Amino acid sequence: MTKTDITPDKDALKRVGDIVRKRLGADPKAYRIPTEQAEMFAIGKFLSSAECTRLMRMIDVVAQPSKLFDQDYSNGVRTSYSGNFDGRDPFVQGISRRIDDLLGMKPEWGETIQGQRYLPGQEFKPHNDWFYTDQDYWKQERKRGGQRSWTAMAFLNPVDKGGETHFTEIGINIAPQPGVLLVWNNALPDGRPNPDTMHAGTPVIEGIKYVITKWYRTRQWK
Repeated sequence: MTKTDITPDKDALKRVGDIVRKRLGADPKAYRIPTEQAEMFAIGKFLSSAECTRLMRMIDVVAQPSKLFDQDYSNGVRTSYSGNFDGRDPFVQGISRRIDDLLGMKPEWGETIQGQRYLPGQEFKPHNDWFYTDQDYWKQERKRGGQRSWTAMAFLNPVDKGGETHFTEIGINIAPQPGVLLVWNNALPDGRPNPDTMHAGTPVIEGIKYVITKWYRTRQWK
């Protein structure tokens, strides 16, 4: 048996990828970003100006120094501020369900929407959203819903300078555009995690950057 054959959640990642690919492929509002290295889509005007403003205010309330699964704020990898929204809030539920419906995802597969705020000089260095299954944290995450499949990230405001989302292996820089939802498959079509989805939140030089992110698992998130 090869290493590929024993990739955790490989079959589930393939199955979820097939569902979302079919859904977005049939949606005229979903623009396929031209690259062969990853499945990436952008949906313009997904959020209204009023929704973006309200979400930014909510981020200011919940924002705390960002953490990683195996590292803390002090290591400098992720220097933004972030916080999870209350999933019982009707406004949050409405936004979340719209993302679910867009992707064709079951609501229980999605994590709680997280808001992030980047001040000048803050960044999120290159990283993958999928879990490294040889790390200790995977033992817990496997029980909490398994591997991350798709990422949905919405930009809430323009940034005066800097703050692009840089897919380092693909060579794409995406500047924040208010209301745009960016989604990508963290796996390859065959279900293996895709190393080419490595990305970074580049340092904000002038202004403030606000985004929300929702990650999806391969089964019910706990």
